[in-house]
Amino acid sequence: MNAEEMRKRMKEGKLYFPEEESIAKEQKECLELLYDYNMTRPPQEEKRKRLLSEMFAEIGEGCHIEPPLYSNWGGRHVHMGKGVYANFCLTLVDDGEIFIGDFTMIGPNVTIATAGHPILPELRRKGYQYNVTVKIEENVWIGAGAVILPGVTIGKNSVIGAGSIVTKDIPQNVVAVGNPCQVLREISEHDKKYYYKDWRIL
Repeated sequence: MNAEEMRKRMKEGKLYFPEEESIAKEQKECLELLYDYNMTRPPQEEKRKRLLSEMFAEIGEGCHIEPPLYSNWGGRHVHMGKGVYANFCLTLVDDGEIFIGDFTMIGPNVTIATAGHPILPELRRKGYQYNVTVKIEENVWIGAGAVILPGVTIGKNSVIGAGSIVTKDIPQNVVAVGNPCQVLREISEHDKKYYYKDWRIL
């Protein structure tokens, strides 16, 4: 199988070999930019902005990602809307496409993964993998330490509790928590009055 066919399989969610020479070379080039980003100093906001625009497939205005950022492809397959904030130690397993909507907030130590490996041991031994797109719609809040697995879609305005493992799609306008992550409740009239337990919005 030639390099072009392998890349096609990579994008289509089929089993492919990520160590194919041209794929591995491109990935290492992306990681050079990621290294530069993580070596920036706090005042170097313009440099960070420039690097993110080079690193990511798409990135909107007003995005802020706290270093260190970890990413298999340095953001090459990440499509990020405007006003996204990601706290420290975001891990993007971006061998496949990741879409993150406007004004999403991401807590520290969150992992968003698109890559998987076959169950069959013989295939894993040979190093094969597959990628499935992850979609996070606008205005989502993902709590600290959450893990988003391949193929998941999270609906707009929803909240994912800290430490949750999201294995299946989450609908819009809900609070979802746990391992595996499940809907706890809908966002309701109560949330228009209270921002935390019985602490009233003033």
